[in-house]
Amino acid sequence: MAKQKTAFVCNDCGSDYAKWQGQCSDCGAWNTLAEIRLGPAGPGRGAGRAGAGGNRAGFAGALAGARILKDIDLAELPRFSSGVGEFDRVLGGGLVPGSAILVGGNPGAGKSTLLLQTMCHLAMGMDALYITGEESLQQVAMRANRLGLPTDRLRMMSETNIETIIAALEEFRPRVVVVDSIQVVHTAELASAPGSVSQVRECAAWLTRFAKQSGTVLILVGHVTKDGSLAGPKVLEHMIDCSILLEGSDDSRFRTLRGQKNRFGAVNELGVFAMTDRGMREVKNPSAIFLDRSTEPAAGSAVMVVWEGTRPLLVEIQALVDDSALGNPRRVAVGLEQNRLAMLLAVLHRHGGLQVGDQDVFANVVGGVKVLETSADLALLLAIVSSYRDRILPRDMVIFGEVGLSGEIRPVPSGQERLSEAAKHGFKRAIVPRGNAPKGEIKGMQVIAVAKLSEALDALD
Repeated sequence: MAKQKTAFVCNDCGSDYAKWQGQCSDCGAWNTLAEIRLGPAGPGRGAGRAGAGGNRAGFAGALAGARILKDIDLAELPRFSSGVGEFDRVLGGGLVPGSAILVGGNPGAGKSTLLLQTMCHLAMGMDALYITGEESLQQVAMRANRLGLPTDRLRMMSETNIETIIAALEEFRPRVVVVDSIQVVHTAELASAPGSVSQVRECAAWLTRFAKQSGTVLILVGHVTKDGSLAGPKVLEHMIDCSILLEGSDDSRFRTLRGQKNRFGAVNELGVFAMTDRGMREVKNPSAIFLDRSTEPAAGSAVMVVWEGTRPLLVEIQALVDDSALGNPRRVAVGLEQNRLAMLLAVLHRHGGLQVGDQDVFANVVGGVKVLETSADLALLLAIVSSYRDRILPRDMVIFGEVGLSGEIRPVPSGQERLSEAAKHGFKRAIVPRGNAPKGEIKGMQVIAVAKLSEALDALD
């Protein structure tokens, strides 16, 4: 009888080991290794020459499926729309047949609501199947009726066994299928509990294999960990084609859908939704929401232009500098990288002549947006200077640019498009890197191009 192969996989990072150990060497977590079965061992290397010849004969003609690279048809896969414009934007233009998409988010962010709306509208023109493992069919039907969705065409199924799910997919052959969620799906071949590394990896492999062979669009719903990253082994991120995350705080009705991986489009694309009593509604002009500033101007507020995927986005950034009552002043950044704030404060002291070492510095991006690019450096520093000096920045001024350690202002990509977007929203002045200075005049806008931090500070006086 063939010997059963086993391995030990970390539940946090997905690293595998030949034997159990208390701590994962890759991520440093303790007691996270779980045993999984890999299946029976194959014939060893000690097989005789006859066995080797038999193997060669059995695999004869396997290379017939290989093709020359230049002979492969370069025609694009025919995308089709999901019916939700912001969802299509994050996906890179629509759904690709045979693709596997992972949608993650915090509990209550609106993952099931968004996908239920999408599937109900897709079912009006094609075969669609929604598989729920966390809710009953009655609960889903109640939500659909409350949202006023068309419910006469979408097929629903409540199942967590992967063998049953695959059998249903083979029989129905839908064009789009949603599995909500992958953490509750299990296979009877493994003894581990649903949600474990072995169960998630095996079930996702089954579903992805079916999607690639049948051309069905597979949408998996995934949970997130406490730090906001997608739960499950890292191998799951490599198996899928697109990974998107639905973010939003409990005290805000706006949700952001951000692409983290996309084999068929741009990454870091951003879609904005508003959670209403009728479900998720698209926000066509996100800049207008994030620029909903108070009527009373205040020091420490600046407007920057960030680039999200394929479009510019105007966002307000706020800074507060106050006397510290502690021996170690605080540095708090919300929506920004904490370490970058500390670095920029050092640059401000060295090349701007402003010492805030004994001050508490707080920075916040309004609207709950997370800024991941360096174009916010200059706007953040000027907002800090505005708060420290208690001087109000002009409300019709927009700022962007990367700040280097030597105090230079570096250009950022798509500078012309950022300025054009700011001009559409009525901004009259802009402080930008000299490398982003427009070649032609932008009607109604005065552009101040700077090369050093000192020049940007002089432009405020």
